[in-house]
Amino acid sequence: MIDRRGLADFLRRRREQLRPVDAGLPAGPRRRTPGLRREEVAMLAGVSVDHYTRLEQARGSAPSASVVAAIAQALHCDREQRDHLLRLSGHAPPPRRAGHHVRPGLIALGNRLTDLPVVVLTDLGEVLWTNPLGQALVGGLLGTSSRERNILWRWFTEPSARPMPSEHWERISAAHVSDLRAASARRGGDAEVSALVHALQERSAEFSRLWALHDVTQRQSDLKVFLHPEVGAIELRCEVLLTPDEDVSMHAFFPLEGTNAAEKLELLGVIGTQVLQDPEAQRVRRPWRAT
Repeated sequence: MIDRRGLADFLRRRREQLRPVDAGLPAGPRRRTPGLRREEVAMLAGVSVDHYTRLEQARGSAPSASVVAAIAQALHCDREQRDHLLRLSGHAPPPRRAGHHVRPGLIALGNRLTDLPVVVLTDLGEVLWTNPLGQALVGGLLGTSSRERNILWRWFTEPSARPMPSEHWERISAAHVSDLRAASARRGGDAEVSALVHALQERSAEFSRLWALHDVTQRQSDLKVFLHPEVGAIELRCEVLLTPDEDVSMHAFFPLEGTNAAEKLELLGVIGTQVLQDPEAQRVRRPWRAT
């Protein structure tokens, strides 16, 4: 079923983010509103101005899948944004789901990367598996329940325990929410997504504010600064390796060039091994706290 209000909101916000030069159009006279004009989007998509205007006004007939694809191309949407538009328009791309299963090949690959932290996550932020160095890096964030293992849930419901410097919080928060929007687009807002979103909206005003912005993207690389209780700040580059299933991804953390992150990871590997071998050390290990 078409979500007219959601479709209208996304189309308007996406259109306002584009400049004429982004779409290969001349800047023209001074514009009173940001982004492209409705008639420009309609022209680029090959649809009538009236039809496109009605979509932005949450009126008119539901667009066909081909029209949605043309509009997505005109708005320079990536695959996640295109699928989000299809879902909002009542057209469901066939999902590819792995559930919570981690393929043996991913585990074998992660275990071979002995000098890098590796974490396997669901598209909703739940940690499914880590290699030993990944456990040493993020183990203090993990619990026994699915919510306790969910980095989005922990980030927004326990902000005092965020393992990154406060000057990075706004950027990371926005990225977490836009990633979740992309996951919601692929899944068509299924029950698991809806339950997490509603729970986060009830617990976090910050999440609710960012969710209302309707930003949709999926990070494939990012810079992270972890504040670890034993070795201090570690500057890392996170590379996201997407799997064909789309709802499970592998995150590998590389030392950031020009920093002492490689030495700190080497030290963390030694500390992590000692903790894993010593039950008493596991019990008394200090929790993460951001400063």
